[in-house]
Amino acid sequence: MNYKTIEGSAEDRFIEKKSEFIGYLRHTATEREALDFISEIRAMHRKATHNCYAYILRENNLSRHSDDGEPGGTAGVPIYEVLRKEGLTDVTCVVTRYFGGVLLGAGGLVRAYTKAAKIACDAAKVLDMRTAARITLRLDYNLYGRIGKTLGSYDVRTENEDFGADVAITLCIPAENEQPFSKELTDICGGNISIKKEEEIEYNFG
Repeated sequence: MNYKTIEGSAEDRFIEKKSEFIGYLRHTATEREALDFISEIRAMHRKATHNCYAYILRENNLSRHSDDGEPGGTAGVPIYEVLRKEGLTDVTCVVTRYFGGVLLGAGGLVRAYTKAAKIACDAAKVLDMRTAARITLRLDYNLYGRIGKTLGSYDVRTENEDFGADVAITLCIPAENEQPFSKELTDICGGNISIKKEEEIEYNFG
């Protein structure tokens, strides 16, 4: 299964008409992790006017959002929509607001919460997770130069090269590319190459 998520946490903030908005984003694989993160931010900002949030999880295909006292639809949904449009999952975004005394109106709130979620996403390291095959290639030195172009194709990620009695290359490749990649290498090397699939994993191609 291919999906996009983030590594660790990220945050950013801005001031809008004297109100401070702080966007927090964290990788959360389960609803328990999402709820714990929301509680952590609330505890950190007990005096904040609002701690609005949204999360999207692969677990049970679950998503939730909350306006936390802001007018209905002006906070939680905009945060959720940013996460959805960014194509992220297994993430929770909390936007903390300290009210500065100037009303923003419904439209202003939507724009502010959208911006807070977006700048938090922009600050994050995005992971492009895909089902991948980890493969070990073994071949003679005289064939090594022939396969460079193929290694540069198929979205291959080389993990290790060992130059011993022969050349051993460990790499990861998207699962859907494994068969055509193996066939092309076999053809180029006239069958004089060992291609061993070690395991199938989730791998970051970001």
